[in-house]
Amino acid sequence: MAAQNNAPLPDGLEIAGYRIVKKIASGGFSIVYLASDEDGNAVAIKEYLPSSLALRQQGELVPAISPENLPVYRIGLKCFFEEGRALARISHPNVVSVINFFRANETVYMVMAYESGRSLQEHILRRRDKGEKPLVSERFIRRMFNQVMNGLREVHTNKLLHLDLKPANIYLRLDGTPILLDFGAARQTLKTDLPKLYPMYTPGFAAPELYVKNGNLGPWTDIYSIGASIFACMVGAPPQPSDQRKNGDKMDVHYRKLEGLYSEELIEVVRWCLKIDPLERPQSVFALQKALVTAQPQPKKELSFVEKATLKINALFARKKDIKDSTTIQEHTLN
Repeated sequence: MAAQNNAPLPDGLEIAGYRIVKKIASGGFSIVYLASDEDGNAVAIKEYLPSSLALRQQGELVPAISPENLPVYRIGLKCFFEEGRALARISHPNVVSVINFFRANETVYMVMAYESGRSLQEHILRRRDKGEKPLVSERFIRRMFNQVMNGLREVHTNKLLHLDLKPANIYLRLDGTPILLDFGAARQTLKTDLPKLYPMYTPGFAAPELYVKNGNLGPWTDIYSIGASIFACMVGAPPQPSDQRKNGDKMDVHYRKLEGLYSEELIEVVRWCLKIDPLERPQSVFALQKALVTAQPQPKKELSFVEKATLKINALFARKKDIKDSTTIQEHTLN
């Protein structure tokens, strides 16, 4: 993704009843601010500002857009606004809560509930820096991604796709519950309409159909990203980019390195999600969720006292029989 080269809004700026506290994140498509509403409640405000189309200098509020970029800028603006409106209709504990959106400075702003916590990416990197083994526990992966998929199912039910699902866009509240952030549908619309734009996907987490103009996108596209995000939890890095895998797939080597650290069942679920052919992946989040829940490693059964005693007796008789058979064979050989 392109870097954001635009100047952020100044700290303390009052805009549409909100006060900008500080910039907290930025990328090639937008800038996110911590702000407060009229009652002093913390909110996050996301500003539509694609750096490949618009330029805002320090001290300015309205970005400069060249006439040749203006039509596509407006298409993206409309998509961003429509996406915000669609997200505002979704009320789910695992999906970011959009509480308002407004126009100002010739762009659009999306106001979201602000919650304390950290991204899944930060969680992974902290554990990687500490040298944790396994990097993230299988129990955590299964529990947390089951909740992520609860949210994603709601998104898909509302005829939306995420299209930029990755650990950086999965936010963990202080109690560990995840929230899906930073949807990429509007970015994908821009990419489709204007080839000269910077790529709007994240290598390693993006399905191969995202690299193709007018690719066949669907739930299976987000499912690839779910598999890539689980893989990142296990390894500490994204999988091999899908466009490179078409010419030389090295993923089998990585899967083998995970053996012993994670169950065969979980590794197979990741393999399934990361199939290059979209038709070979789970076709719905429900199908993947069912696999993640049912494909559990079978716990070893704790034997009762009687069962343990029976095994010992059988082993003793088997050993005596082996000795007897061995003696008979020796006698037969000698004779």
